Amino acid sequence: MTNALGISEKQNTLLPYIIAGPLLRKVTPDQVALWLVTSEPLKGSFHFYREQELVSQIDCVSINQSIQVGKSAFINLIEYRPEHSLSTDTWFSYDLECEIRGEIQNLKSLLPHLVYPGEERPKFALKTQLDQVLHGSCRKPHYASEDALLRVDQVLESSIGDIESRPALLMMSGDQIYADDVAGPMLSAIHQTIGLLGLAPELIEGATVKNSAELYKSEHCYYEREELLPQTPAGQDLADRFFAGAEKPIFTADTAHNHLITLAEMLAMYFLVWSPQLWRHISLNAGEVSDKYIDRYLDEQREIDLFVNGLPDVQRALAQIPVYMIFDDHDITDDWNLTRGWEEAAYNHPFSRSIIGNALLGYWLCQGWGNAPDKFPQQWTDLIQQDAIADGGEVRNDLITQVLEFEAWSYCLNTSPKLVVLDTRTRRWWSESSGAKPSGLMDWEALSELQQELIGEDAVLLVSPAPIFGMKLIETVQRIFTYFGHALMVDAENWMAHAGSANVILNIFRHPKTPQNFVILSGDVHYSFAYDIKIRFRKNSPDIWQITCSGLKNEFPHALLNLFDKMNRWLYGSRSPLNWFTKRRRMQIRSRIPEGMPAKRVFNGSGVGLVKLNQVGEPTEVTVLKAQGGDISFPYRKPKSRS
Repeated sequence: MTNALGISEKQNTLLPYIIAGPLLRKVTPDQVALWLVTSEPLKGSFHFYREQELVSQIDCVSINQSIQVGKSAFINLIEYRPEHSLSTDTWFSYDLECEIRGEIQNLKSLLPHLVYPGEERPKFALKTQLDQVLHGSCRKPHYASEDALLRVDQVLESSIGDIESRPALLMMSGDQIYADDVAGPMLSAIHQTIGLLGLAPELIEGATVKNSAELYKSEHCYYEREELLPQTPAGQDLADRFFAGAEKPIFTADTAHNHLITLAEMLAMYFLVWSPQLWRHISLNAGEVSDKYIDRYLDEQREIDLFVNGLPDVQRALAQIPVYMIFDDHDITDDWNLTRGWEEAAYNHPFSRSIIGNALLGYWLCQGWGNAPDKFPQQWTDLIQQDAIADGGEVRNDLITQVLEFEAWSYCLNTSPKLVVLDTRTRRWWSESSGAKPSGLMDWEALSELQQELIGEDAVLLVSPAPIFGMKLIETVQRIFTYFGHALMVDAENWMAHAGSANVILNIFRHPKTPQNFVILSGDVHYSFAYDIKIRFRKNSPDIWQITCSGLKNEFPHALLNLFDKMNRWLYGSRSPLNWFTKRRRMQIRSRIPEGMPAKRVFNGSGVGLVKLNQVGEPTEVTVLKAQGGDISFPYRKPKSRS
């Protein structure tokens, strides 16, 4: 017997117990959070060790929150809260002893590759002094490069016996998935996963398909999803307003023809990009794809196969270091909330609204929940459980409304320096003059809250998905296109694109009580760079560093970036008078030169960033660990004398 996707029901009995994870998430002296997905309700005990000593053994039922999202899919968040605060700069490890069909198995027996040689369990270091931080963004599975998360695994394995060389955490600063840019083979794997796990179906309002079953069977399901938009005059009017002047809107871009739509598709994507288990039950073939897309499908499949080969090491890495995340546009959809006009069109149509809502639900369940488990309402858990039974009707609409209105996606960690992670997507500062102009990345209220978080701190590690101090030439090009009403065409999403948010964020840096040491970690742009920044004409200026690393598995078009980099040096060098025509004219910005690349100021290649900080929060080393091997450092260079 087969289901709507042609998957045999008998295959469900062969599913692995652990589908995805475990991912080590929030880790503090008073809380340890562990995220994983199981094919059955999690039964067993959680074991926690200091060094080799067992300090706690707790029934999972008492410390686990579980959300069933399909017949054979349970998303779990284990929260361990010790009786006494855990000591810092100490090795800890954990295990799960699970009862599976009458047998007890631990993580090593279930997932032998999950532990490093010589170890019995996943092992991590608890550090509240952020002496080393790994960071990156933009991991597109079918991009033709190596996966930089494999470098994270190498770093962790090499530091297994040396706590001083172990990074304190991994910060993933956006585009952990590409919901709007999906390869045909990945979409096929997603649909097989939906069938294997029995992920919940849903109704679809405002489209030419009525429900998820019709969507998956549609002749336009692969590479032609833009054809599924409403074709009525009203629907066409929506498309005109929604997509005018845009090369990359929700459904009409070259990269968006396989845009994920349902919550089941979003969840399956997460399960497939972090763990290898489900891939062993998936058989990729181009049978469901039209002949005109076969060549594209086969090209993508070669990259997907290489991506999947690395997943065991990725799974091992994410189980052994605290991992924090924040969304950017591709986690939801390209140009998400870029302009007021975009928002008005997107949220006033039920189809686009449900797509955005489903993606945000997927983010909550697979990313946001582990960042700050205490922030999210219990009502969401109750509604998602009801939704799994109700086929995505009124319950889903109610839940989507609540998620879209939620304003607490940002979060902080009381580390040294303090870690402050910004939501630059959902609380935007609209342009009052034109619905086509870019919105500010944060509105006045959100920026005021940020300032309160910073007051009194000596040093801060600020995570902004988009660089606050970016390449001025690219921002100028975006400004020109915006002037002519084409902000969407060039993704004009930079902090300087909106006068209100630009002035407020720069005033925060100039505030007399701002932290003395200010490190900004960013991604988004698909190239890497580092700036040293001072406030002009101030004796006691704070030290500001903009450190950008992107992408984990993505790059900027090489020829175009070489041109931009060269022109940017000519036009906006540190002593160029053109700087006085920018909003950052009161900031002195000096680019660091990538080691061994004297003619460049950026590095264009897949990689993961490694920043080493001293006791007062100053970066002593800024490095990109290249995905294909080797490192690129951005050393500090002393300013030349003006004499």
